Amino acid sequence: MGSTTDVETAGAIFGIGRSKSYQLAKSGEFPVQLLRIGRRYRVPIPSILELLGTD
Repeated sequence: MGSTTDVETAGAIFGIGRSKSYQLAKSGEFPVQLLRIGRRYRVPIPSILELLGTD
């Protein structure tokens, strides 16, 4: 699967609060693509770095 983090941590990196991060994840509007594994969301770290321009 590669390196991932949770929605709360990824949201904090983008300056988004916990509740808003989950709201965006559920609506499909999170800033990067998410992986849905069971009931959990995972965020690929390479996607975060790409969006931040640090890849």
